[in-house]
Amino acid sequence: MNRPGSFINAIGTAVPEHEHAQTQLAHFMANALQLDEPAQRRMGALYRQTKISRRYSVLPDYSQTNGEFTFYPNTPDLEPFPSVGQRMEVYKREAMPLALRAVRDCLANYPAFAVRSVTHLIVVSCTGFYAPGPDIDLVEALGLPGTTQRLLIGFMGCYGAFNGLKAADAIVRADPQANVLVVCIELCTIHFQKSNEVSNWLANALFSDGAAAVLVQGQAHPDQSFRLQSFQCDLLPDGRDEMAWTIGNQGFDMVLSQQVPDVIRHHIGHVLHRILNQNGLAVADIDYFALHPGGRRILDLIETEFAIDRTKTHHAYDVLDQYGNMSSASVLFVLKAIWNELAEATACATGPMPDGFTQTIAGIAFGPGLTLESMLLVAQVEWPVADHYALSEPVELVDFH
Repeated sequence: MNRPGSFINAIGTAVPEHEHAQTQLAHFMANALQLDEPAQRRMGALYRQTKISRRYSVLPDYSQTNGEFTFYPNTPDLEPFPSVGQRMEVYKREAMPLALRAVRDCLANYPAFAVRSVTHLIVVSCTGFYAPGPDIDLVEALGLPGTTQRLLIGFMGCYGAFNGLKAADAIVRADPQANVLVVCIELCTIHFQKSNEVSNWLANALFSDGAAAVLVQGQAHPDQSFRLQSFQCDLLPDGRDEMAWTIGNQGFDMVLSQQVPDVIRHHIGHVLHRILNQNGLAVADIDYFALHPGGRRILDLIETEFAIDRTKTHHAYDVLDQYGNMSSASVLFVLKAIWNELAEATACATGPMPDGFTQTIAGIAFGPGLTLESMLLVAQVEWPVADHYALSEPVELVDFH
């Protein structure tokens, strides 16, 4: 458990207070676009097909009626539609408090760690900009010294967390005494667009707000940790035009083509097998797949492509259902769900396992470029010692699949 390397020793997540049912969001967008009845039915079908039950937003408007809006104009066509400047005002006001909640949730799971021991802060976000930015705001809110080293990773989209973790991994391998806090903050819903383009329909049906934080250190936590084993990245030029994220006059415009799943299917095998071969593993050796929940169709095709049992991927489906696509923060929500399941399972154990309990996790995310990112983690959990050696539920605890 104490071998040198880089380890995620705590994970935290947070969502805004405003919860919106997917049906409410569909109703809002249909009204915003002033759709006729047949188009409303098509939009309703699209939103149901996402298999998303609810999403969260810093904006209350999506569950309110016209006349009650606090961000969008209370006009029949929502004009004048909010500008980039207005959206960035919301980001500046709401991003840091949400990120701070995620950090507090993260460190609450590690009470022995003193927050002022953080030496490096990495902030990942693609949904807003301002300076002095959320990295400096977090330094001040957490009471970190001004000497805390900061890195801001921006506009990389849904795979941004992988780059944050790569940077943290490099830092602690170079300096095993470093304590690196990685924070992903995404307020996607402040960029919802009033457009009848199919790509906008898709984006508006999927994205939501959330924040996540992880603490990466050079030694494993004695109770539970995720060892950062290796990373791989691939750029797929044939998918360059299928996913894009640009700044328009009314916010950040997301281009999300219906061809994205096909591009991913054509390349995912090469990307996954490369990281598995690097570590002498096969698909069957993976205990959990931490898939970025970018959409139901993408999750389904990855499952089908590798004949993966749902018990190994259900956390991604659960996050998609309960939260939607929170861009870079999403995969950390999936890792947190896996973390919690392992913690709960080992807490129920009644017998010792001298070498600890390990599970292998493969993470996959994708974004503009088209970029495919993968990582391999090893979950290390200390098995509780008891007076007798029988496991209360041996099958579930030893083999989740």
